[in-house]
Amino acid sequence: MVLRHTLGGGRAPGMIAALSHALGVGFYALLTVWGLGAVIVHQPLLFALITWCGAAYLAWLGIKAIRAGRQGVLATGAMTTSATLAARDGMLVALANPKLILFFVALLSQFVSADMDALAKALIVITAASIDAGWYVLVAIALSHSRLLPWLQHRAHWINRVTGVLLIALALRMMLG
Repeated sequence: MVLRHTLGGGRAPGMIAALSHALGVGFYALLTVWGLGAVIVHQPLLFALITWCGAAYLAWLGIKAIRAGRQGVLATGAMTTSATLAARDGMLVALANPKLILFFVALLSQFVSADMDALAKALIVITAASIDAGWYVLVAIALSHSRLLPWLQHRAHWINRVTGVLLIALALRMMLG
């Protein structure tokens, strides 16, 4: 998703997608430190609903990527994305992944206690979001390098196809798993 927005608009949309994804990760970390992550995990209907909606969204993104075909080949500097689309996709990809809830419940349950103060909980949330943001911002910066971006843009149709297949496979795995 960060790659797609970086290819479609350059460094800024890629970084916006990265930062909005980090906000989604931070939201799940916040739910976990508040104890709501465990509630969601133990509510099979709610968890299934999040899973199915997430799988549908990932499948939709995958189909869009595959159907992009040669339209995905971009001229240098062409804007086929926007800050709004990048922010939406970044947030939805994070929120559409119910495995993040499981990950944070499993990981953070060791560190979160009922008597923990708000500052310590905030530090956990900020750390989770910062690590996610740091990684994906680095990806956007690396992929938007002046030598690498044109090479990637020239091969965008293949990147779209591979990404589309991977997203559909992930959606199927979520639905079947």
